[in-house]
Amino acid sequence: MRPLSARKSAASSSATPHTTRPGTRAAATLAVSALLITSWWTSPAGPAHASEVRPAAGPSPASPAAGELRGIDLNTVTIPQLQARMASGSLTPSGLTRAYLKRIAEIDPKIHAVLRTDPTALQQAARSDARHRRGAVLGPLDGIPVLIKDNVDTKGLLSTAGSLALATAAPHKDAPLVTRLREAGAVILGKTNLSEWANFRAAKPTSGWSAVGGQTHNPYVLDRNPCGSSAGSGAALAASLAQVAIGTETDGSIVCPAGMNGVVGLKPTLGVVSGRGVVPISAEQDTAGPMARNVVDVALTLAAMREKGHVTGESAAPGAASASMRGRRIGLWRLPSLGKDVDQVMTAAAQRLRSAGATVVEVTPPYQDRLAELEFPALLSEFHRDIDAYLAGRRGPKNLAELTAFHRANPAEQTCFAGVELFESALTAPPTTDPQYRAARAELTRLARKSIDETMAAHRLDAIAAPTNPPAWTTDCARGDNDVIPSSTPAAVAGYPSLSVPAGSVGELPVGLLLMSGKHKDGALLSLGAEVEQRLRAWRAPRYLPTLPTPTAYEELHGTVH
Repeated sequence: MRPLSARKSAASSSATPHTTRPGTRAAATLAVSALLITSWWTSPAGPAHASEVRPAAGPSPASPAAGELRGIDLNTVTIPQLQARMASGSLTPSGLTRAYLKRIAEIDPKIHAVLRTDPTALQQAARSDARHRRGAVLGPLDGIPVLIKDNVDTKGLLSTAGSLALATAAPHKDAPLVTRLREAGAVILGKTNLSEWANFRAAKPTSGWSAVGGQTHNPYVLDRNPCGSSAGSGAALAASLAQVAIGTETDGSIVCPAGMNGVVGLKPTLGVVSGRGVVPISAEQDTAGPMARNVVDVALTLAAMREKGHVTGESAAPGAASASMRGRRIGLWRLPSLGKDVDQVMTAAAQRLRSAGATVVEVTPPYQDRLAELEFPALLSEFHRDIDAYLAGRRGPKNLAELTAFHRANPAEQTCFAGVELFESALTAPPTTDPQYRAARAELTRLARKSIDETMAAHRLDAIAAPTNPPAWTTDCARGDNDVIPSSTPAAVAGYPSLSVPAGSVGELPVGLLLMSGKHKDGALLSLGAEVEQRLRAWRAPRYLPTLPTPTAYEELHGTVH
């Protein structure tokens, strides 16, 4: 997602685009954290009890998809529950993979979240079947189907960033994060649609649209936007088209699709997951991260995909969540600009957390106006540097100038919106060797970190919480997005972790609660997120409504009513 400063620039200047794997101890820490979350999640006090999966005895049934999935609700089942079934012999990775491929065939035509499935998915699953039979399982993700955002290089699969400029040949090797997933035994199920070039092309883009995949729809209300750029990953999870999906974020593009599609998304600490082989905006902020329908699956996926040598911090034991949140301190940043309906969701969430024993205090992190002023110019310089380096290793345009010319000349790239204003601005931005750029980036990162660190220290907080998103706006190519959502920016610019969990809904439309904390506090944030998830219990399945009878208050306030 484009930063808030880029989105504000439409009103401010005509010269600017008119819009807008760790060390052994750390590995053990996060693995234990995920297992503790699992123990809580599947306990009688946890939210899984309402749809508990009991492993069946005996061999696998003859009819793999129908028989093996009996008693499993793909909307609510967790990775530990699936692995329990696989360990008992009542489910195979092949049966699970076939079930998800069947759902994609049946449901994806409504939402257009999956660009392509991997023709080797069943072969991957068959190898996992054999490992399960031998008792040689590689870990919790072995045999688990995963969808990958289409800006992540995946060997043998087109990986296009949504652009026809990269649609001529598949990458010759996997991005390291995909390699890690394969080493963990995950089944690469396919690629998800995204906002083209991660929403860093035009001044007035429409999230979830790409020339390669068309428009992704929000599964809750089909004419509403999925937010993004990880729009396809969020929508696919809401529709239960995979167990896990991978998104990427520069500022908001994991957490906003998670919030708006009613799922869980983690933007990890910068560097925990390798950025190599991912179409870039900025090495100073870009990161891939896991998305799922529950926190435990996100934690287990992060444990599999992270880089060697990177820590994720010590983690409090989430098993205590079943008793109380007493002692937890959360700072609530309300953001009234997202509307009264969202504020009511935040009030209700705060009340539930307080009733569980947490202390919730209201906070306003400082320096937000300065962050908005500095971020976009810095990203323009970094994009020019980083996209040139990436394109040099791919077939197609070899630099940003060639890419800009391609988009100007290709009518198929202009069917929703035509502009390349951000490309053009990046071409003329100061290089990253420029002293003024370097000073601005240093100030930007310093203030973003201070905004979180000072707020947490002043109030002795475990995390800062804020609304992740407004209710989804109506998708409209002519108007473009209405996505001024400032909550993601502090953690995104600081390189700190943030986690969105479902908080509630405005009518049919989900709203997430964004939790952010300090550097390498990913494990502790996931533990807290599991506790919050249990207390709020806000997830519900989408109904694929074609539209809403009346606009939301947010749409009325922001002039998006048709």
